[in-house]
Amino acid sequence: MSDTDTGTQDSAPLSAPAESASAPDSVAPAVLVEPPIPTPPPATSSMATLTPERLAAKALEARLLGGERKLRRREVAAGAGLSLLSARKLWRALGFPNYSDEDVAFTERDQEALGTVVDLVRTEMLTEEAAISVTRAIGQMTDRMVVWQIEALIEDMVHEQGVTDAVARKQLVNDLPALVDALQDMLVYSWRRQLNAGVQRLAVRAEAGLQASEEGREGDEDDAPLPLARAVGFADLVSYTSLSRRMNEKTLARLVQRFENKCAEIISVGGGRLVKTVGDEVLYIAETPAAGAEISLALAQAFTDDEILPEARVAMVWGRVLSRLGDIYGPTVNLAARLTSLADPGTVLIDSMTAAALHQDERFVLEPLPAENVRGFGEILPVRLVRGLGKGLILD
Repeated sequence: MSDTDTGTQDSAPLSAPAESASAPDSVAPAVLVEPPIPTPPPATSSMATLTPERLAAKALEARLLGGERKLRRREVAAGAGLSLLSARKLWRALGFPNYSDEDVAFTERDQEALGTVVDLVRTEMLTEEAAISVTRAIGQMTDRMVVWQIEALIEDMVHEQGVTDAVARKQLVNDLPALVDALQDMLVYSWRRQLNAGVQRLAVRAEAGLQASEEGREGDEDDAPLPLARAVGFADLVSYTSLSRRMNEKTLARLVQRFENKCAEIISVGGGRLVKTVGDEVLYIAETPAAGAEISLALAQAFTDDEILPEARVAMVWGRVLSRLGDIYGPTVNLAARLTSLADPGTVLIDSMTAAALHQDERFVLEPLPAENVRGFGEILPVRLVRGLGKGLILD
């Protein structure tokens, strides 16, 4: 069977047993272990011809993968008691490349990981759909994280050691073994802290969130069917496109990194969550209108005061959203994006419903602006949000 096979075969459940090696992929008889496919002996004679960089890369691979690649995809699937089609579902969710039946691409650790997910489905702790979705989240987030970390390390080496980018990439292969354990420990630590924060949002703040969700609302809004009430904000750097055309690669990278770091710090201090960054724009959420307003004002002020970064246009809308795949969706998100393009540099715009939720809060001043015709929403009444009483967010 080729890796491009599609159709009803992909409907095989994760709980289905592994298929026989000789059976077609459309049939999945209850054979948990298939006869092993002979593995050719490692080509030790060729090791002497490898460069030091390739030898270091192979040693690092064995450490990261938990051993040498000795298994083919059918062997791994059968060892986990799973059909090949079901195994491929999980590998695709993780973002792994396609392998053929002849590729010796897997280790025993791959088989253990596959079995872990399968056990969650078979014990009915997770449905198949939930297991694939959770697996996809892990794959996508760790892929982005690894790319980010590698580029950050390379950039630091180029800057601090004065080497070229190419030299830094070769050298990093030798330096990474000393960093692996520390990076892994920080990943697990951060994941546990973030999971705890998510649990606290679910349990401790549920009642307050339900009460806040009705602020400024009449019940007939377009987003009424959506489950989560959130303050949704965008911050967009002014003149980023023209600036990027005049910058070299190194300068542009530093500008983007400075922008993301500053946004992440302010949003975190304000109790919000950075959903994603796309070039010169950041999307964030907060659980109350006031928290969203504080973050938005702090972002606008921070970029106005920054000596390197240009000013930012900021907009925030209080409404309901749908949260899926680590992102958020719905008319609230779309309206916030539209308002961002209407904001003047260094200012924050909100809509009339968000203004109604903030109008009794002395920390904020609301300045109504002329009506605007917004694509997809018709005529809306934008309101400029200005700092009132209090100091706002205090950053270290």
